[in-house]
Amino acid sequence: MANLTITVPEEILKSARQRALDQGTSVNALLRDYLRQFTDAQSTQAKAAERVLELSRKARARRGKTGWTRDDLHQR
Repeated sequence: MANLTITVPEEILKSARQRALDQGTSVNALLRDYLRQFTDAQSTQAKAAERVLELSRKARARRGKTGWTRDDLHQR
């Protein structure tokens, strides 16, 4: 596992440590979980986009021929 060094204002770190303690965890575990979710979200979005494109390619619906013109639609 790799180490990561970040710079955080002292008051934020103190508050984060207290909240982590209240939740029965550590700031390290919170950051690790956040980074995992952050990277998983990107992967999930990419998979969803690929699935939409795949469904689009497989769709059987077609545009067909229109029996109207733009002027017909806007006729008053």
